[in-house]
Amino acid sequence: MSRRSLRLLPLWLLLAPFMAPAMVSPARAAESAVIQEILDGNQMFVDSRQAKVKQKATAPQQVSTQNSRGQLGFPGGAVGRINRFSRMRLGQGCFLLDKGQVLVSGRQSGCTRSARLSVRGTNYVLEVDDNGESQLSVLEGEVAVEPLKDGEPTGKPPTTVQAGQKVRLSPEGVILALLGLTSADYTTILQGPLFEGFLLPLPNYGALESYIRAKVPGVTLPSLPAVPTPVVPTPSVPRFSVPRLF
Repeated sequence: MSRRSLRLLPLWLLLAPFMAPAMVSPARAAESAVIQEILDGNQMFVDSRQAKVKQKATAPQQVSTQNSRGQLGFPGGAVGRINRFSRMRLGQGCFLLDKGQVLVSGRQSGCTRSARLSVRGTNYVLEVDDNGESQLSVLEGEVAVEPLKDGEPTGKPPTTVQAGQKVRLSPEGVILALLGLTSADYTTILQGPLFEGFLLPLPNYGALESYIRAKVPGVTLPSLPAVPTPVVPTPSVPRFSVPRLF
């Protein structure tokens, strides 16, 4: 190309090769999760196949349960505990809970068909019923709830749900109720299937414990899984035979 031709080109086009890396935002990486625990039998599945501990699932695979519960570990260190008869699909930037109930501890965003939940390290419970209505219970921390319609943002500003609050959403993303969590609500969750029987700890359990002791006195915290005491073998004492003199 001649110098005269270069002078005729728009400035932005000449600079494009250098500006492109800054102008183009990288696509969100596909989500993945590793199955860490399976409780109550073996009715946990990745897509339609029976799942196994240490198995990795990657978007857009679906993780579901029948009469079993399980715990997933996300790459950022957060975990999700899935209740019985639940169904979630891994995506890009958030998992989509289609049905059932999941407890999230740590920095992991979740979605329903009517809302996206953005978190900064917290403990929350998300559930979706058969009619598509959803409920978010923030046990500790805070969650920004952005309404969606058919999986796309509606343009309405997000609602921040604080620790100790629960919000009920319609299938269209409309807030039906924003209420405070009672001591009975906390007890039901902490003594229920999202805590009972799990052996692996929650990454943000310390923050949850501190919040409950300070703000919800009287609620009994679940006992942490017992760490087995290593068995130290007793060294054997060598036996010596005494020679007979007679």
